[in-house]
Amino acid sequence: MTVNEATRTERKKVILSGIQPTGIFTLGNYIGAVRNWGKMQEDYDCAYFIADLHSLTVRQEPAKLRKQTLDAFALLLACGIDPEKSLVFIQSHVHAHAELSWILSCYSMFGELSRMTQFKDKSAKHVDNVNAGLFTYPALMAADILLYQADYVPVGEDQRQHLEFTRDVVTRFNNIYGEVFRMPDAYIPEAGARIMSLQEPTKKMSKSDTNVNAFISILDEPNAIVNKFKRAVTDSETVVCYREGKDGINNLMSIYSVVTGESYDRIERDFAGKGYGDFKLAVGETVAEELRPIREKFAALTADKAALEALYRKGAETAARIAERTLGKVKKKLGLLPR
Repeated sequence: MTVNEATRTERKKVILSGIQPTGIFTLGNYIGAVRNWGKMQEDYDCAYFIADLHSLTVRQEPAKLRKQTLDAFALLLACGIDPEKSLVFIQSHVHAHAELSWILSCYSMFGELSRMTQFKDKSAKHVDNVNAGLFTYPALMAADILLYQADYVPVGEDQRQHLEFTRDVVTRFNNIYGEVFRMPDAYIPEAGARIMSLQEPTKKMSKSDTNVNAFISILDEPNAIVNKFKRAVTDSETVVCYREGKDGINNLMSIYSVVTGESYDRIERDFAGKGYGDFKLAVGETVAEELRPIREKFAALTADKAALEALYRKGAETAARIAERTLGKVKKKLGLLPR
């Protein structure tokens, strides 16, 4: 095997994921995705960024956006992202995102952008602010992905269409200029438990729920977590068991099983004859303890603003070096005169 072959064999696949600074993760986000992020660092080259430019398609309060962006950055670290192992940065700190976004807009067809479901949905929701940024959002998302030559992108159903758009742009661009961009694929993690609302257990848990008792924020205080579980909707029975028609208890059992690693059968045996009150308390205390290290690390990180700023500046410097390599190659292919 040649040195070049060995290098190709040993190269870790690149995973890129961005989150908008719109609020704190819920327990559902944590169980479904966030708690696996730390493990992914061992197997992949991970890049995580705070997508503050994407958030501008909706009017933002400047002071609130600044705080939420810093909090979101700290939250990634608190959830186990190690800046020594992963690339962590803030999108607007790397100018190449906006520059490549414009270039890719010139290789995006109007018809493709107009068919985006998310554009239609958000246009209907924000009728007084149907801006061009909302329309060209997929081109910026494509730039995010392609600057770092990502192999995989974790996407939910609402973003899958955007990834397909990115793949179409890659095909179009590479067909004209050669193999400039790596073709990204969707990253499909192992199926995790689907965590439902504590107040309406047939609906998915959401941080946008108007009822604060319906969801657990991963930064909720222990007492708040326990009290929310105590108020969780169940049914008129008292038997802790997993079966059809017991949506509330099924949801609590799913949560308890994921956090403790215990099977449903074991949970049923452990709580036989104890009733719902004891079970809700146990689930609440277990979840509060599971989230305790995140709360504590987040508090420590946000208490030292200077150290946090040093981390995001270092992340931006590293991200800019990687992004500029890709952008430079693109400019050369396009015939743009070097500076």
